[in-house]
Amino acid sequence: MRILENIISDRGSKYAVAGGPCASAEEARAFIQTLCRTKKFAKATHNSWALLTADAPLKNDDGEAGAGMVILRMLEREALQNHIIVVTRWFGGKHLGGDRFRHVQEAVRLYLEDLRQT
Repeated sequence: MRILENIISDRGSKYAVAGGPCASAEEARAFIQTLCRTKKFAKATHNSWALLTADAPLKNDDGEAGAGMVILRMLEREALQNHIIVVTRWFGGKHLGGDRFRHVQEAVRLYLEDLRQT
């Protein structure tokens, strides 16, 4: 499991991104459970994720409407299959409006960049 913490901060909200090999909905649930064993991630406002499998694309907004689709589209563009990406947000008290989608995109971009370097 690869985790990049404190990558974006805006109006009190903080973002992290995590990911790793994953090939099914069951593995995705297990990945999220493992991530949330860390108290910090368990207390996050949103753990939005997406995954491209051979069977079907999977996504979960976790209350951040549209975030899963943003992640999924970026996975499709990269043709990255069987790899889950989770964008975590801790709400800072001020609504970000459309900027939240820009932050989700940036978090995924940073993760993919980091993944390519290894």
